[in-house]
Amino acid sequence: MWGTEWPRYEVMKQDTPRSPVQMVGSVHAADPEHALLVARHVFVRRPAAYALFVAPAEAFFHITQEALKDPGGLSPEEGPEEAYWVFAKRSHRRSMVYGDLLGRFLAKGPADAIAQALLQGQGVAFWAVPERLVVGTESTEEVVESWFAPAKEKTYRLQSYYGLITAKGVEDA
Repeated sequence: MWGTEWPRYEVMKQDTPRSPVQMVGSVHAADPEHALLVARHVFVRRPAAYALFVAPAEAFFHITQEALKDPGGLSPEEGPEEAYWVFAKRSHRRSMVYGDLLGRFLAKGPADAIAQALLQGQGVAFWAVPERLVVGTESTEEVVESWFAPAKEKTYRLQSYYGLITAKGVEDA
């Protein structure tokens, strides 16, 4: 951080009540509530959304598949047990979403949570964040409607759908 930037928050989005929570990017904001508002404007313009979550970027513990090969990569941790959200990037092919929520794990630390998550899913990279630092929108009907309804009406079109803009004189010449 250069000293003049707001802290960075990682953004997680859920498209429908039954779809998985996915990490979609990050925003800079003054606090978690501000981060939710900025994330709404950046990540919920066109596709559907049901819920948004943010957490401070520095709270995330991350490890790659290569680092997992090191015997000390996920060393045992001591401390009180708490809930962690663990995400996994499943391949390098997906560019817009970089982490799927593997689940919520009670662990003594983030490495312990990832070690538990490895029993349920594979990936090329993993992130763990304490649940107590995750702030999200409520899943009540009023909140979902007021936060995400405007995006439902917008049609998503690929850039190739739009025609080229040409000057009339050039086209007629």
